[in-house]
Amino acid sequence: MKKFDIAVVGCTGKVGRQMLTVLEERKLPYGKIVMFASKKSAGSEITFDGKKYTVIELSEENIKANKTDIALMSAGGGTSKVFAPVFAANGTVVIDNSSQWRMDPDVPLVVPEANAEDALKNHGIIANPNCSTIQAIVAIKPLHDKYTLKRVVYSTYQAVSGAGMAGSADLENGAKGIAPSKFNQPIFHNVIPQIDVFLDSGYTKEEQKMIDETRKILHAPDLAVTATTVRVPVPNCHSESINLEFEKPFDLDEVKRVLAYAPGLVVMDDPSRCVYPMPCNCDNKDEVFVGRIRRDFSVANGLNIWVVADNIRKGAATNAVQIAQYLIAHAE
Repeated sequence: MKKFDIAVVGCTGKVGRQMLTVLEERKLPYGKIVMFASKKSAGSEITFDGKKYTVIELSEENIKANKTDIALMSAGGGTSKVFAPVFAANGTVVIDNSSQWRMDPDVPLVVPEANAEDALKNHGIIANPNCSTIQAIVAIKPLHDKYTLKRVVYSTYQAVSGAGMAGSADLENGAKGIAPSKFNQPIFHNVIPQIDVFLDSGYTKEEQKMIDETRKILHAPDLAVTATTVRVPVPNCHSESINLEFEKPFDLDEVKRVLAYAPGLVVMDDPSRCVYPMPCNCDNKDEVFVGRIRRDFSVANGLNIWVVADNIRKGAATNAVQIAQYLIAHAE
């Protein structure tokens, strides 16, 4: 089997470290691993697959001197804007976790369970969607294929880990009475109905991301989508209440069968026994979990579902590694 050289950019960050964990678990056929990070982290050591690697400063010179086949990148939009094209020009396919390239019409936006084949249409850069979008798409794509979506309403309950280490620190420090530094409001014992900045439309940037990305991934530019995204005092795992309206009628038992057989999805739906997905039982897992599956009687062909996933694993690292696996499997 051919081996592939892989770079991990932003390897010292929360998502970068998770990417390394998932790479190790999934045993991708790698030849060499190159660790890139900022100048501040250069020279430090990271252990991967039982071997220690020295972190290299991310620079054009070092990219050209350390050629790889695939780069998993989680270093922020500004960094990606500068360096992803450098990797691509050097013959590397970049799988980027920032928002920089997601809505670029020449860059595929990929959730492997939904549109893996789009990854093969890349010009050197593939975008990893927003964490909240990824888990939603895994759940709604099989239903869209069967019944055709007419409208999607997202209400999200997003963990502090989605705001990085500083977000997690705000929750921990809030319990000690320390004022927040990452969020503009206290998150401890609170719920903040704002993620990212507000746009002129009244939506936040996070909400607009979910709307735009859903349409792009599903190849449904005119799909009616709306979203309200909320930060909650939960350490990890995003939860989402998703209301769906379909063009076609459905049988509820059939809906549950469709979801049960969908790739990457686990049905946890036994309300009589209080069985449903929660952050505490979905943490550190690659799958997306769905429950509270019930008809919405207020509209024709309406459905409510509750979706939970680990936003750092499936919502970032695992999705990126899955894209790499797909590229490797189709390299011929």
